[in-house]
Amino acid sequence: MSVNNKVRERRQELDLTQEELGAATHVTRQTIIALEKGGYTPSVELALKIARELKTAVEQLFWVVE
Repeated sequence: MSVNNKVRERRQELDLTQEELGAATHVTRQTIIALEKGGYTPSVELALKIARELKTAVEQLFWVVE
């Protein structure tokens, strides 16, 4: 089981850099890169922070793939 996401697509729609999203959610740019590439699954807290910053529901950004 893994978690897929649309963070990159939504971030780009809002014209935010990885650095800006990381700063707004209190993580590094490297964490955002790993997340967008699927190499990192965020905590619930981080997923909620990202969704808030990207102005969308967490369910629209993250979903489980079995």
